[in-house]
Amino acid sequence: MAPGIFPPDDFANLSEVGIDHRYRLLVDAVCDYAIFMLDRSGNVTSWNPGAKREKGYSADEIVGRHFSIFYTDEDTAAGKPTRLLAAAKARGRVEDEGWRVRKDGSRFWANVVITAIRDEQGALIGFAKITRDLTEKRRLDELERIAADAALVQQAQESEKKRIARELHDDLGQRISALKMSLALLEADVLEHVPKALHGHFGAFREVAGELDAMATSMRRIAADLRPPVLDDFGLEAALDWMAERFEKQYGVPARCEIEAGSLQFNELATISLYRVAQEALTNVARHARATQVEIILSRNGEDCNLRIHDDGVGFPGGWKLRPDAFGVRSMRERIAQLGGDLSIESVPGNGVTVAARVPLSRVTLQD
Repeated sequence: MAPGIFPPDDFANLSEVGIDHRYRLLVDAVCDYAIFMLDRSGNVTSWNPGAKREKGYSADEIVGRHFSIFYTDEDTAAGKPTRLLAAAKARGRVEDEGWRVRKDGSRFWANVVITAIRDEQGALIGFAKITRDLTEKRRLDELERIAADAALVQQAQESEKKRIARELHDDLGQRISALKMSLALLEADVLEHVPKALHGHFGAFREVAGELDAMATSMRRIAADLRPPVLDDFGLEAALDWMAERFEKQYGVPARCEIEAGSLQFNELATISLYRVAQEALTNVARHARATQVEIILSRNGEDCNLRIHDDGVGFPGGWKLRPDAFGVRSMRERIAQLGGDLSIESVPGNGVTVAARVPLSRVTLQD
């Protein structure tokens, strides 16, 4: 007869410590946990279906073998199985998490509880071991940690962009204005002391003044790309309107902005995240779409806030897939995911691209 949860040899006396037939049926019915028994030396003496499912061994293959077979070579060489048994014997119970090894050699992250089993006289007769596969939970925890780290990096980047944009606008912009005024005063002073017949030889003043104007224009453009003042001064809706007007002026493509969000008060994270999604989408339109019209729509639908950017350009080719180096698209998705929403990109060849973001209102509005 194949070994069951409790064989009739070493653990025949376990009924004396309260383990009856109904408990055996319960343990055999558990498939989400590996539950098995060890003798005093650590050899497997019982095996439930959950243990077979998690570790890959049948009862016939594993009963009688030392439980160190489930540990990595590194842990075995370091004596971890022996230390865990000694700790369970000394304290009655020990818990551990770490990598374990299946029959096929694959690893999984496990939570393990080992409990010492004693008879009525207190003599050690073996150990009960419960193992739970936490690989998926660990993976999700790691993804959450990575997402949290990415959010912190983005926040730091946005803060730095805001600081640089302000310095460009307030410091460098003022210096350029002051330099242009000084140049104008110098020009007036020089021309005052030079015969009018020679004034035409001082065109360099006007050339330098033109260069300063071009420098000021470039500075304002760079500052606006980093962090437009309208975003902080007037909010998301005004910033989207400004973005559409600027896009149309810069690329000659009509851009319509429609706000149907009512009187929503967006929090800072939502404001910058939705703005950056629209900015990245318009950047892609300018680079690739060859569009003749673009629309940006910010709307409210029930308990959700929706942002939609659509162009009528060439669209993506058939069978399009996201490239590994498409950091712009990945950044958009990460920003929306941080708001608890989702982002979709749909395209029909020859009929443009639609970028649509949906986020819960509870995650984007200011809380009272």
